[in-house]
Amino acid sequence: MSKMFRISLPDGTVREMPEGSTPADVAAAIGPGLAKAALAARVNGEVRDIMRPFEEDAELALITARDEKDALELVRHDYAHVLAEAVQKLYPGTQITFGPATDDGFYYDFAPAPDRGPFTEEDLPAIEEAMRRVIAADEPLIREVWSREDVRDFFARTGETFKAEWVMELPADQTITMYRSGKGEDAWMDLCRGPHLASTGKLDPQAFKLTRVSGAYWRGDPKNPMLSRIYGTAWLNKKQLAEHLTRLEEAAKRDHRKLGAAMDLFHLQAEAHGSVFWHPKGFLIWRQLEAYMRRKLDAAGYLEVKTPQVMDARQWEKSGHWGKYRENMFVIPDEVPNTEDEGPLVSDDAEWMALKPMNCPAHVLIFKQGITSYRDLPLRMAEFGCCHRNEPHGALHGIMRVRQFTQDDAHIFCREDQLVQEVRDFCDLLDGIYRDLGFDRYAVKLALRPDKRFGSEEMWDQAEAELREAVVSSGRATPEFGWEELPGEGAFYAPKLEFHLTDAIGRTWQVGTIQSDRVLPERLDASYVGEDGERHRPVMLHRAILGTFERFIGILIEHFAGNLPLWLTPVQAVVATIVSDADGYANEVAAKLQAAGFRVEADTRNEKINYKVREHSLAKVPLLLVVGKREAEEGTVAVRRLGSEERQQVMSLDEAMAMLRAEATPPDLRQA
Repeated sequence: MSKMFRISLPDGTVREMPEGSTPADVAAAIGPGLAKAALAARVNGEVRDIMRPFEEDAELALITARDEKDALELVRHDYAHVLAEAVQKLYPGTQITFGPATDDGFYYDFAPAPDRGPFTEEDLPAIEEAMRRVIAADEPLIREVWSREDVRDFFARTGETFKAEWVMELPADQTITMYRSGKGEDAWMDLCRGPHLASTGKLDPQAFKLTRVSGAYWRGDPKNPMLSRIYGTAWLNKKQLAEHLTRLEEAAKRDHRKLGAAMDLFHLQAEAHGSVFWHPKGFLIWRQLEAYMRRKLDAAGYLEVKTPQVMDARQWEKSGHWGKYRENMFVIPDEVPNTEDEGPLVSDDAEWMALKPMNCPAHVLIFKQGITSYRDLPLRMAEFGCCHRNEPHGALHGIMRVRQFTQDDAHIFCREDQLVQEVRDFCDLLDGIYRDLGFDRYAVKLALRPDKRFGSEEMWDQAEAELREAVVSSGRATPEFGWEELPGEGAFYAPKLEFHLTDAIGRTWQVGTIQSDRVLPERLDASYVGEDGERHRPVMLHRAILGTFERFIGILIEHFAGNLPLWLTPVQAVVATIVSDADGYANEVAAKLQAAGFRVEADTRNEKINYKVREHSLAKVPLLLVVGKREAEEGTVAVRRLGSEERQQVMSLDEAMAMLRAEATPPDLRQA
């Protein structure tokens, strides 16, 4: 009699299955519809191939396309696998290396045969067709357990030097698995942990697209050979792919770098890698945003401070950043450099300092000045602090990822009994700011303790529970707010809430955060005098709403496609003439509007009005006040709105001024 396993299902039922049974057998026993829909299985919490036999009693959850996150990761992994097989069949002699799933697709790194050279984007259409042939063959993807020596010998025999090298470096206790596609001499093999779908035919041949080719070093080391990395995007069906490609097309139109140049907002250049040169119009957006944030923080009881750019390395050692974060810091010697032509620039005796990558240790030093009483808490300390982080050159991206940035940073020092309410109040403040800035949708995530961390388990239990309680009591731990918990993604010193904005084309951006920290006050010996007259440690809440001004302005530009709200727009209106006879009136109108506090320019150039309209539209000027001889005589303006299909509206100058005042007032002042 064969051995029976007890398989527990999510609905609480238990099925008895004979030894050798698979999750696919359970799906078939439940019904043909589920058998067809099931893509993989979660067995005792681990995602596995649906054809992999049970080894013991197990808890089983079948994964279908409705489990979108798991399903997408599975199919993207399989598309990478199919890409590798297609490339090797199309271009014999190509070696394979790695091919993971990514956030919107997959990639695979190849070492092309020496006689053909690197792959190019011209190769992609042929590779796509070869991939569709692999999918159409509908070959089973069969998992096999091998010894590492057998895997090495197999790849050495077939000329796969990269795979032969890699397998011998895998942990000694790791099960080594190979996946086979096809039979006999035509079988294709890859070293892979899996899991995979049951067969290549489970993929939709119309739900992927290869997008680009780049270079990549083997194992990320510039000393190693250069490989060809082929990227693709992949989805569960053709409709999802089409929607994604439309988003990419729209994202290209909204690219903040392109719009920043067209609107004359900023530029970047090699002489200052990762730092932004803000032009007058761009910095005007910054100033408006900063003034708005300052008013919101003042109203919420924050006290603004300013702290040094450079601090002694010993301070960073005390805080823990020197050990955990030093590779991302810019360090400088605390001595006069050698001015002679001979000899080293810096001596071996130099003391080291660092540009601050964050503001928190300096805020603790302010907190420690004098004696703080429990009655003084909570203390909300804010700083628009300029920070520097040594990001790799290849990771820099416009103003979205830079080396020099300004955080809308603040730290709340509070008592244990105040913490949950402070987090709730922060969530409400953040909610109002996001809505004022045009973002009605955001998700809240709780990032939990990472493997490498400071502090006791009890401390982490308490900190995580408090943040969870604050979100629950604020009513935001719901599907509407995308609430979920993220194991292992907290900072090394604290769990954190993350706030992810959704922009106009459906992309998400992690911007706001609040972290509950008991480690830094302990390491830097911060304390207050409690009601009992004894010293107590405050809890330190690290928090930001925009994240950094640079990145958030980039997000705003892309969210609004450059058509910023009137209160943020650098030039709110241009008074443009039709004929030169109206030049004097145009200058008079512009002067009156400027005197009333509006950002207005006059365009009296000897150009056709259609040329002026087109030029100012490209610069994203929201309002064009057109004046000609008739308007000059009647004291009116003809108002054209950027992007509006409606005909221009003629109104008096006083009416135009009232309209501007209503629309150009910042949202917090409008509400007041």
